[in-house]
Amino acid sequence: MSARAMVAVLWRFVRPYGGVLCGAGVALVFTAGVTLAIGQGVRLLVDQGLTGDSSQALGRAVLVIMALALLMAVGTYARHYLVSWLGERVVADLRKAVFDHIITLHPSFFETNRSGEIMSRLTTDTSLLQHIIGTSFSMALRSALMFVGALILLLFTNLKLSVMVLVGVPLVLLPIVFYGRRVRRLSKASQDSIADVGSYAGEIIQHIKTVQSYTREQHEQQAFAVEVETAFNVARRRIRQRSLLVAVVILLMFGAVSALLWVGGNDMIAGRMSSGDLAAFVFYAIMMGSAVATISEVYGELQRATGATERLVDLLNVKAEIPAGDGDAVTGSLAGENEAQVEFESVEFSYPSRPDQPAIRGLDLSVAAGRSLALVGPSGAGKSTLLELLQRFYDPQRGRITLNGTDIRDFDTADLRRQMAVVPQQPALFTADVWYNLRYGKPDASDEEVIAAAKAAHAHDFIQQLPDGYNSHLGEQGTRLSGGQKQRLAIARAILKDPKILLLDEATSALDAESEYHVQQALQALMHNRTTIVIAHRLATILHADNIAVLEHGRVVAQGTHAELIQVSPLYRRLAELQFQSPESQQPVAE
Repeated sequence: MSARAMVAVLWRFVRPYGGVLCGAGVALVFTAGVTLAIGQGVRLLVDQGLTGDSSQALGRAVLVIMALALLMAVGTYARHYLVSWLGERVVADLRKAVFDHIITLHPSFFETNRSGEIMSRLTTDTSLLQHIIGTSFSMALRSALMFVGALILLLFTNLKLSVMVLVGVPLVLLPIVFYGRRVRRLSKASQDSIADVGSYAGEIIQHIKTVQSYTREQHEQQAFAVEVETAFNVARRRIRQRSLLVAVVILLMFGAVSALLWVGGNDMIAGRMSSGDLAAFVFYAIMMGSAVATISEVYGELQRATGATERLVDLLNVKAEIPAGDGDAVTGSLAGENEAQVEFESVEFSYPSRPDQPAIRGLDLSVAAGRSLALVGPSGAGKSTLLELLQRFYDPQRGRITLNGTDIRDFDTADLRRQMAVVPQQPALFTADVWYNLRYGKPDASDEEVIAAAKAAHAHDFIQQLPDGYNSHLGEQGTRLSGGQKQRLAIARAILKDPKILLLDEATSALDAESEYHVQQALQALMHNRTTIVIAHRLATILHADNIAVLEHGRVVAQGTHAELIQVSPLYRRLAELQFQSPESQQPVAE
């Protein structure tokens, strides 16, 4: 990405604050003008004050310089405040835009991009941009104005010396362009390596119990040290290039100033120019040199910003394969339906990360409205994949999934998902209190509704025993709760949402025998007259299902009740024999 492309991207976020930008620009021009005017004050000070005989003239020259310094201080304050505010505001908007886009992306994106790297782009990269927009960019503009202004005043002060300056400027600019390209490449590599460090550390911290239980602390320390050293080595190369760039520019700048002093000093001795003109000329030459040095350093920062912006733009340009609001005329029609019939028609699907390994193969399956379907089969049979397809986390490559006869791709995705509640095998809890976690599917639920749902899921008693009851914070990913408690909270969340379609992915796997009994009773009440799809590894939990589908290698190999499948399905019978001593005796008890 070129600097021009970077500016074009950032301009989209700067444009809404045009008033602040104009104010900062006025302050910038004003400050640069006052700074350049100080050179004339220096000329007056030398010609009329220092080399003259009048104390009054010296006083006037000093007062002029003090007045200019005061004006410069006021202008600098306004410029710094406005530009810093603009930098913080733009970066805040950019962070929101990136985050808002990320949470709408297709799950396949997160199969190939680590969460730690994405977080690095949201934090480290945007912080770098804040520094660039809020500080470095204004310094670059100010230095550019100073350079142009000082050059114009040089031409008016002494034409011969100005020609020397014009010849020397390209020599100073060449290394800036040459080394700047290297810095840009190394800056992007440095940002990527920092992201790798953060991603690696985040993963280890997330699985800290596993690391410690397998006593892998020393191994992880060594592996993390390798990641850190890799990032350091990339940063070291980048710093070396930037330091070399600054050193070369400073050397060339002071070499040029020294040459100007020698030529100008000889002209002053020969009487061809006054000492005040020489002092003003040297002042402007130093201003030009400082401006070029500042631009060279900021140019390196801008190259880093280009790499950071490129990484953020990559995120913003990722297209959501299944947009959250792509429905048409049937959008919202689910709201008028009391029950929902689900059908899978000749569905074929492969995960984007494994296109050559079909997860679902020509599957046909129907769930009658208000009835329950249990999915059983060995791991990898495609059970969880069907739930993901039904929620439109993915779309099948062939076939279709219908809801009350309408292809789910014709519904607004958000409306479709509002009709469903999921109780996963590994419940997702947020770093917040119990109220927040239970209300996640129904934010406007009253306290009484939340408590009623918790009681129905047999979670109320243990919630009350927490330090602050329903106000208790659960820690990251609910680490302060047991597996069974997490699952009961997930069930309570589903009960509170009161969906038309209930999806249970081994919802009672983490419960003890007593809790499982109570939760099964709650689930039976929740499932009544509600379309339900249950994934079960323990067959005892689905003996009362209206229909059981046996899956193997992404296909339905048998359907029926428990008693029927024991007779007709070898796979189901083998699964039953592994769990029951006498599978034939495990029949649903008449209610």
